[in-house]
Amino acid sequence: MTLQDIHGILFNMHILYSVILGIWGAVMAARRESISGNYWGAVATATILAAAVTLVGIVMTLEGLRPARLLTYFLYMAWLVIIMPGLYSLLKGRDDRSAAIAFALLSFFNATTSISMWQRAIVSPWMLPGA
Repeated sequence: MTLQDIHGILFNMHILYSVILGIWGAVMAARRESISGNYWGAVATATILAAAVTLVGIVMTLEGLRPARLLTYFLYMAWLVIIMPGLYSLLKGRDDRSAAIAFALLSFFNATTSISMWQRAIVSPWMLPGA
């Protein structure tokens, strides 16, 4: 299994995980529940997963592989890594219904952003320059 395969698997995991996180947040908001510790752990996991995808991308870049648009790739990945903790900071750790809605919407947005990256070939294929 190559690093490109691992990158693709982790990236697909991030898309699916973001969708599930969005559904979970929307269900909590619909039930008027506060955000549980389990959900906070899932938000942290989503951030760690995005960081793992970025780390694999950095390793592939250091090996000389490049996607079609390297700068765009790293800008998007930086967004995916920092936005969930950023929203937590903006909301100052609130765990009410509106915070659940905000996290659900952001999770769906992250999933659609990742799908857009995939559709526009920003995440693959990684090739050697000039190949």
